[in-house]
Amino acid sequence: MTGTILKFTPFNSAVDASFWQALVSKKLDVLKLSEEQQSVHGEYTLGQSVLNDQHETVVLPSRFSIPANGLEVKGEGTLVLTNTIEEFRTIDKNALFQQVTEKIKKGVDSGEAVTNPHVLSSFLLVTFADLKKYKFYYWFAFPAIMPQPDPWTSQPISNCPILEHVEWPFFLLKETAGEMVVTQLCDFNEFFKDIDPDNRIVGFVDPSSTDTPGWPLRNLLYLLNNAFHVTKIKILSYRKQNSLLFQVSLPAGSSYQEVKSVGWERNVQGKLGPRMVDLGPLMDPTRLADTSVDLNLKLMRWRLMPDLDLEKIKQTKCLLLGAGTLGCYVARCLIGWGVRHISFVDNGKVSFSNPVRQPLYQFEDCLHGGSPKAETAAQNLKLVQPTITSVGYNLSIPMPGHPSTSDEKLAKDIESLSSLIESHDVIFLLTDSRESRWFPTLLSAKYNKMVINSALGFDTYLVMRHGTSVNGLGCYFCNDIVAPNDSLTDRTLDQQCTVTRPGLAAIAAALSVELMVSLLQHAEGINAKADTTNNSTILGLLPHQIRGFLGQFSNMLIAGQSYDRCTACSDKIRIAYDKDSLSFMTQALKDPLYLEELTGLAAMKAESEALLLQTDWAEDEDEDDEGLLI
Repeated sequence: MTGTILKFTPFNSAVDASFWQALVSKKLDVLKLSEEQQSVHGEYTLGQSVLNDQHETVVLPSRFSIPANGLEVKGEGTLVLTNTIEEFRTIDKNALFQQVTEKIKKGVDSGEAVTNPHVLSSFLLVTFADLKKYKFYYWFAFPAIMPQPDPWTSQPISNCPILEHVEWPFFLLKETAGEMVVTQLCDFNEFFKDIDPDNRIVGFVDPSSTDTPGWPLRNLLYLLNNAFHVTKIKILSYRKQNSLLFQVSLPAGSSYQEVKSVGWERNVQGKLGPRMVDLGPLMDPTRLADTSVDLNLKLMRWRLMPDLDLEKIKQTKCLLLGAGTLGCYVARCLIGWGVRHISFVDNGKVSFSNPVRQPLYQFEDCLHGGSPKAETAAQNLKLVQPTITSVGYNLSIPMPGHPSTSDEKLAKDIESLSSLIESHDVIFLLTDSRESRWFPTLLSAKYNKMVINSALGFDTYLVMRHGTSVNGLGCYFCNDIVAPNDSLTDRTLDQQCTVTRPGLAAIAAALSVELMVSLLQHAEGINAKADTTNNSTILGLLPHQIRGFLGQFSNMLIAGQSYDRCTACSDKIRIAYDKDSLSFMTQALKDPLYLEELTGLAAMKAESEALLLQTDWAEDEDEDDEGLLI
């Protein structure tokens, strides 16, 4: 049966935006006005198809891409960068095209292409970069040498071999003892020594997903004909899905002695001509960094978690109370998740002991008495990710056991912290004392804010989310029967500093952010119940508390209930605060036992002590009676 003329699917080029940025840098810093041709790396992948939202099969283009590091990796491409748009239009493109064609022909004639088949994929990229407007004009050519005067013909073969993986872009294939054996192209003569020509199979990694093979096959056939005198061969078009097997034949009298090649890429209108991309909005390095962060997360979503709501994470406003070790690590992890709004509250200054454990500070921040922590953390965070909104507030948090110096100052602090908590979505409690977490807990309960609390010991840590009246989970203070008090005065040096294993803060901070992200992905959000077994979010479990023990490298997932006598989040506390916030705070800061009286903890403790005394007295009487009987 006579075969049909073998047709090929051309490449569809794609250039990474970061490559253009790298090209601009090299043009400005290295090449300047030089017109020296540059080596450029390109790549293509297996042809594949995907299902759209309507579950219809969509064939992806035969993609040839230039990655971000295309100028850093030596490749088989030739880059010609002109200095003006006029030169780009008038340059002798045919001469450049023939130059690359000769490179392929020479590689085949010399045998280089047998040991280095990448020569067969040599390509040309002619471009002009408008550095002021960030417009890039470019034209790809993928030279393919054609046989004369007749083309190859093909016939399909139904029993296509199945391969799991191949290591080379071009390879050889044969069946031995019932198994398929694969090797590289340079082993042709030895590999096929005892194989009938009709049973020899040559394969290539095919970027096409259509009924016709991809462009790389053209120069492979040229090599097979010239290096191994092949005029008839089975070809395996290896793809991710639906690989093809067919037999190709070169008609009698046809050959490659007369070199004629084709391969200029067509533009979006389907005509032979250059393309233009306008990256003005993207090529600003700040915007490029912003886009790259989103891209990393989108790749994760596309491949692993299609239901991940990245926009919800991105729009979440986070308030970090404490800009120390925990605060720094939490902030870094937040921007990794794409959070764009991060505020810091701290009234400390950067000391010489901070930078080694707190990654948002440097040695220079310690000089001249130290820079304000909150402001410095915000500034340095924007050096990492310049597109975020980050502000530092040098603010003192009112604390029980620490009376305010004046009602005016206290009122100002109350107003400032209240405003900050009300205007943010997630509150991170990352301070270094128990009492400094009390007022933010009260305000967060009042405004129904998501609270993530993290506290450190020497080799232990607590990470928890505060509950709500809906899920019945407790806050940081719900398990205590003692009101927060002054824990800072008269502390020794080791008590004044956070003495922990260096890796502990990074672990606890990462868990804190991951807990927040998991909570944001839950349908019930802040009201979600504790889950330690059922993977209630797309990211897995959603615990209430994580208690970690670094000494044993273990975690415990615990759920604690809310307490109606809690000194921070109970209704009695919120009602008293709402009635007269200044008077309430003045009394609470002056006398922490006031909180115990207000919530009923003091009465409960008095009843417990009375009951204990009665029990002790009864036991003493029993002992006396027992003695009299003796």
